[in-house]
Amino acid sequence: MHPFQEGKFLRSPGGSFTYEVIGPCCQLYDREDLPWPCCNLQWRGKQPSWNRIGKRFVADMASSRCPSYSVRGRDLFGNEWTQILTVYYDRLTKDEKDWWYSKVPIGKSYPEVP
Repeated sequence: MHPFQEGKFLRSPGGSFTYEVIGPCCQLYDREDLPWPCCNLQWRGKQPSWNRIGKRFVADMASSRCPSYSVRGRDLFGNEWTQILTVYYDRLTKDEKDWWYSKVPIGKSYPEVP
């Protein structure tokens, strides 16, 4: 069931890292970090449509079928960091995906996921 509860521990597939879940979140791309201008010769002067058109932060299409969490990571040497972790080996059902990536109007609440 999603989301994982705060404080749940996940291990990396290789076992070198452990991650403590802080909470669920969306994996976003920042369009300001994308290269600009991009590949003028390769694109023959036509810039790809994602270059600074529309909202600044957009959902990562590759991770939209999998849950993402804000986590506190730890390695075998005791180093700690925070990051966004997408659990690619776990797929979201349609209802879970709608909950995770829905655009909820103001005044409405998020649907409950069983």
